[in-house]
Amino acid sequence: MKHWIWALLLPAMVARAELVIEITEGVDDPIPVAFVPFEYTGAGALPLELADLLERNLERTGQFEGTARENMLSRPARGSDVVFRDWRLLESEYLLIGQVEPEGEGLIVTFELFDVFGQASLLRARVPGNAAQLRDIGHYISDLVYEKLTGNRGVFSTKLAYVTVERRSEKDQTFRLIYSDADGGRPQVIFESPEPIMSPTWSPEGGRIAYVSYASRRSAIYIQELGTGRQTKVADYEGQNTAPSFSPDGRRLAFVSSKDGNPEIYIKNLSNQRLLRVTRNAAIDTEPRFSADGDRLLFTSTRAGNPHVYEVDVAEGKSQRLTYEGRYNSNASYLPDSDDIVFVHQFDRDYQVAIQSKATGAIQVLTASGLDESPSPAPNGQLIVYATSSGGKGVLGLTSVDGSVRSLIPSTAGDVREPAWSPYLN
Repeated sequence: MKHWIWALLLPAMVARAELVIEITEGVDDPIPVAFVPFEYTGAGALPLELADLLERNLERTGQFEGTARENMLSRPARGSDVVFRDWRLLESEYLLIGQVEPEGEGLIVTFELFDVFGQASLLRARVPGNAAQLRDIGHYISDLVYEKLTGNRGVFSTKLAYVTVERRSEKDQTFRLIYSDADGGRPQVIFESPEPIMSPTWSPEGGRIAYVSYASRRSAIYIQELGTGRQTKVADYEGQNTAPSFSPDGRRLAFVSSKDGNPEIYIKNLSNQRLLRVTRNAAIDTEPRFSADGDRLLFTSTRAGNPHVYEVDVAEGKSQRLTYEGRYNSNASYLPDSDDIVFVHQFDRDYQVAIQSKATGAIQVLTASGLDESPSPAPNGQLIVYATSSGGKGVLGLTSVDGSVRSLIPSTAGDVREPAWSPYLN
């Protein structure tokens, strides 16, 4: 009981260690970008060098490569100071410069992005804030620059949720539900327990996380508000209660329960508590995920003998099988703005993250490890975070949707598992 009370008092504890993204495979010819250190006109030093954060963010996509600072022939802070010849000599295709200026009790960050060979300004903006918000400002600028250079919305200002397991002995372990910046920075423990925590999932507005906890010695589903730490138990039926998934409007929660004897998928209206049973089959049905319109659910079922991905119409209850290739396919989600799905696919003896086209049924395997699981797409549909292993420990991995860019996100705070990428946050 003491452990349970202690867990409720942990809405925003700082985690012991940040995750650090390590690129393992990138594009063959990353775009060279010069990130010039921003000029600061105030007193003392800032807690963060924005150019460093911007460079790390863009490099971690595997699509960009920063120009070495020691090779820079000049360090302009304003457009009038730029000599394009200096950057052409270094073969930098783009140049990012900026200033940080005190204003009242806060500051103003001004930045400008240039096309070096076109000798043109592509993007310029002023961002107000304060020193404590510099990391958020850096992620925001990274989003703008990434979108300008790729045409895709950036996800640097989003968050990751994940579970860590710290094992001191077979019977002495601590499970922590954590959320952090998308780059692993600023981790916050929102729930801690000596019993397993599983299946975190974000609400569509990004202010709540639903998850499974065994803190009461049996599985129950909770929703926790990130702003207040308030925790609400939403499913504690007899048997197992697992795999929560919010509807796109955030008003309903799909989950799996064996309350009627067999694992089936249910949807609960979070306002009036009404419960709708969606599947009725003697097989195991699990891992529901809503479509963007909220009318359909992906789920995993053993009704064909082995686990495969199915889709069910919520209103009519009619199901259709989506995966046929291989003996094992599970844990599927729709890619944002698409009916294509990402899921875990068994290839030979390995379990890997794959994408299947809804139109053609063609499967593309994206990862190359032997035990990859829990894929979660970024809200821009360009990256996927998943759980894998490295050096005998559970870590997170990242892959682009075409499989060309891969990276690992190791941790020094135990095994990391079950990642969930947040929606865009306002």
